[in-house]
Amino acid sequence: MKYACQRLLLSATAVVASGMVVVPAVAQKSAADGIAEYRKMLEDGNPADLFEAKGEDLWKTPRGPKKATLQACDLGLGPGVVKGAWVQLPRWFADTGKVQDVESRLVTCMATLQGFNAAELINTPFGKGEMNNITALATWVAAESRGKRFALPQDHAEEKRFYELGKRAFFFRGGPMDFSCASCHGEDGKRIRLQDLPNLTKNPGDGVGFAAWPAYRVSNGQMWSMQLRLNDCYRQQRFPYPGFASDLTVALGVYMGVNAKGAESIAPSIKR
Repeated sequence: MKYACQRLLLSATAVVASGMVVVPAVAQKSAADGIAEYRKMLEDGNPADLFEAKGEDLWKTPRGPKKATLQACDLGLGPGVVKGAWVQLPRWFADTGKVQDVESRLVTCMATLQGFNAAELINTPFGKGEMNNITALATWVAAESRGKRFALPQDHAEEKRFYELGKRAFFFRGGPMDFSCASCHGEDGKRIRLQDLPNLTKNPGDGVGFAAWPAYRVSNGQMWSMQLRLNDCYRQQRFPYPGFASDLTVALGVYMGVNAKGAESIAPSIKR
């Protein structure tokens, strides 16, 4: 036994001296795999659940000058129908004569049904007052379509026009950094920091890109709606804010939503 151990030691020394160190094979995880595992661990305790519950309560509670609920709000599938509405927004609404996303539509319902001042709602800063409530409502509406697949309508001429407007905006380069949305999300294989950037010119897959918002941002402890996400993207590009519920942000939503046709919604999700 003693001599066997000595021979093993001498053999190991020779291997090290020759530079041929053999180590067990270890499976290497990509950064994307690590981030996916991190999100999976947080899913059961996603703070977005709190915003979802708040949104449902806001929908059913009489509020505003008219002391009314939002249960008669038409999100595109008929008054009060919420399930399935999220994955078909933005869309054309005849009563406003506009293409609207979920947040701009909620503003319309809060104004017409509850008596809120639409201009005051739109000009409220993100994360403050009634804007926080709009985000919570949008979170609940999105959650009611979790697991459903995107199928934005493109039947009306304005829906088609908004798609083309959104496409032009997506590829428009400008500002001090000569950036566009496409600079980060216009092709496969792009990354920022440790994260893969989805290609939003096509269906990037289930629960990816447009199909993952609204989302709770762990990095700043806030619930982010798509309107906030888009306005912040413009901030990062050093552009002026387009503004909440602007035609530009709604058009971008149409472009990304139509491109995401068939993708499964996982909203509300959780982000870094």
